[in-house]
Order: sequence, then C-alpha cells, then structure tokens
Amino acid sequence: MSNTNNIQEEWTEMVEEMNNAVADSMEQNMKAQAAFVESWADAVEDTIPEQENLADGMDGYNRAYEEWMDAAEQMVERSTDAAQGEDVDPAEFRDIWLQSANEAFKHVMGTSAFAAANGQLVESMMEMQQEADDLSQDTLEQLGFPTRNDVDEIAERLIELERRQHAVEQKLDRVLEHLEE
Repeated sequence: MSNTNNIQEEWTEMVEEMNNAVADSMEQNMKAQAAFVESWADAVEDTIPEQENLADGMDGYNRAYEEWMDAAEQMVERSTDAAQGEDVDPAEFRDIWLQSANEAFKHVMGTSAFAAANGQLVESMMEMQQEADDLSQDTLEQLGFPTRNDVDEIAERLIELERRQHAVEQKLDRVLEHLEE
C-alpha cells in the first residue's frame, strides 16, 4: 500500500511541478506581451501616423496577438497531454513561446507604421547627435582649442598652398627648360 501512496505522491508532485512550470511560463509570456505592447506604444506614442500606416500597424498588432493566442492554445494542449501521461519535453514549451514571439515581432516590425516610427526615431537620434556635436564644438572654442571648423579652414589653406606651390614649380620648370635651350 505504501508503494501505491509513493507513486501517487510522486505523480501529484510531478503534476504540481508541471502546473507551476506552465503557470510560470504563462506569467513570463504575459510580461513579455505587456513589455512588447508597452515598447511598441512608446515607439509610436509621439507620432500621429497616416491613416494607412495606422491601419497597417493595427493589422500587424492583431496578427501578433493571434500568434500569442495560438501559442497559449498550444501550451494548454501540451499541458493537457502531459497531465494525461504523455512524455512532454519542457523545452517544447520554451520553443512554442520563442517561435510565437518571433512570428509576432515579424508581424509588427513588417508594418509601415513600425517603419515610420523607426524613421522618426533615427531622425531624432541624428538631431540629438548634431546637437551634441555643436555643443562639443562650442565647448572646445570656449576652452581655446581648435574646433572642427578651424581644422577645416587650415586644411583648405594647406591645399590651396600646395596647389600654388605646384603651379610655381611648373612655371619654374618651364623657365629652367627655356634657359637650357
């Protein structure tokens, strides 16, 4: 009788561990979904996309949501299979979520709304880079160091001097050739 109790306790423990693993996995998935939606919303928050981009973005988001829901259904099916005694590799659960995440991201990232938001992000970053560059040039100037403009001006003068020197050398060569004749 104690052997039967041990088997039943082991079974109960295994099912409890599986349930905990599934619950943890679903909780992580919900957190990932929330983070994804939040980052997506932040990316397009300050923009008012054109109607076509907005519709395309919503369509991409809906397809991504369908991917997540399909993954949730697969998780429930595989959890049921495991509870019924089928040997289910825990890595299968991870693979379901990774595949669905990849597909969901493809759906959203392939939209014109995502492209427009990325374009605006790159533009903003370039503006910030230019502002930082201007600030560093101003700081160098205030400290008495040569700025990029100063170096560019010196380079232009050197190039002009080289051009003139070359012209003088050519004239001198012609004079010397004429004198030798």
